[in-house]
Amino acid sequence: MALIKSISGTRGTIGGKTGENFTAQDIVESTAAYAQWVLQSGHNPLVVLGRDARVSGEIVTGLVSGTLRMMGISVIDLGLSTTPTVEIAVTIEGAGGGIVITASHNPKQWNALKFLNNLGEFISAEDGKEILDIIESDKVEYASLDLLGKYEKAVGYIQKHIDIIFELDLVKTDLVREKQFKIVVDCINSTGTLSIVPLLEQMGCEVITINDAMHGRFSHNPEPLPENLTGLAREVLHHKANLGIAIDPDVDRLAFVTEEGEMFGEEYTLVTIADYILQHQKGNTVSNLSSTQALMEITEKHGGEYKASAVGEVNVVALMKQTNAIIGGEGNGGVIYPVLHYGRDALVGVALFLSYMALTNKSVSMIRSQYPNYTIIKDKINLTPEINISKLLEKLQKKYQQYPQNTTDGLKIYLNENWVHLRRSNTEPIIRIYTESQSISTAETLANKIKMDMSEIIKGDF
Repeated sequence: MALIKSISGTRGTIGGKTGENFTAQDIVESTAAYAQWVLQSGHNPLVVLGRDARVSGEIVTGLVSGTLRMMGISVIDLGLSTTPTVEIAVTIEGAGGGIVITASHNPKQWNALKFLNNLGEFISAEDGKEILDIIESDKVEYASLDLLGKYEKAVGYIQKHIDIIFELDLVKTDLVREKQFKIVVDCINSTGTLSIVPLLEQMGCEVITINDAMHGRFSHNPEPLPENLTGLAREVLHHKANLGIAIDPDVDRLAFVTEEGEMFGEEYTLVTIADYILQHQKGNTVSNLSSTQALMEITEKHGGEYKASAVGEVNVVALMKQTNAIIGGEGNGGVIYPVLHYGRDALVGVALFLSYMALTNKSVSMIRSQYPNYTIIKDKINLTPEINISKLLEKLQKKYQQYPQNTTDGLKIYLNENWVHLRRSNTEPIIRIYTESQSISTAETLANKIKMDMSEIIKGDF
């Protein structure tokens, strides 16, 4: 069981003791602190809510909504929705913020509060620190009876989201309709059913769904990684489909399966869409330090400049704004297209990818073969209280001091054409380990070597 209160929100497992898990008291405490922050910011005392289909989602929404209203903040509740849809709704409504009730790729026993600012973007580290300080100060002040917030249930926002996507210049809806693509979608028992599926249908695709019942009891691990998408691959082959699509429960991550039942690679979602954008508009790109270097190569090929940020959507967005990047995101299948909004958005990712397919008249496997064939291994080690992460990374930094390094976010070591990135997770009590190489065996060997190095340091020093 776990509870993580961080600068990006509150996340944890349902059930257990207060202060150690995602309990009613912890939900109310975090929501009230966020509400106080919204009120202190001077923005509209209105917050947009939306949730994925997790079993606990409706109960958590009730607690969040009631707390906001007791704080004097009115609520627009989208109900079952997606993270990018809530982000867009915040700006349309002119709200002071938004809360998405989702634990993204975490298993069904997890849930979380993701806090948005008045721009419909994830709050900054500074804002998150303010909210944590409010929690610690215990100085939340609730509203009097006459100032309680109002409640409104909103409908139709996912369709508004789709309509805005269809208005984008590089979304070639009519051309996609002509192709009549056959597509299998793994909805992972969440809101991909009411977002990705209608988007595809309105683009003229024949849609076959799996795991489309929105009961939140995920049919498999909800993170769209290759080992979790074998069922999708089988269905793509069985139906002789043009494409397989996988998302996570809140529909901000996107991964593809080729017509041959092979994994496209979630890292290459952003690479492909960036290539498409850059073919039509010269500009810069951004991804995080744990993402493939293929994006840098594609960007430079088109005459643009690539920059890498610390991990986390808010960090990617900040650097995109600083560098005027026209496309960016994260290697976990998160596409950020600023023309639409500054947030990872699987819906716009699908629309752009299909447009590229239709324009080039290429199969998914042909598109994938155009790009450098890097492999990223994603591993982790569990954290225990006695592990001093700073000390651990310092010792690794010294051990590999002959190689170029980046300490913007944890430790990234550049080992000739390969790299290793180590960082503490913002969402789980683990150290994430990423390695990349053009050779799968080399990437795996690097990951195992680093884990051995870490194990030896921990045994010797902690």
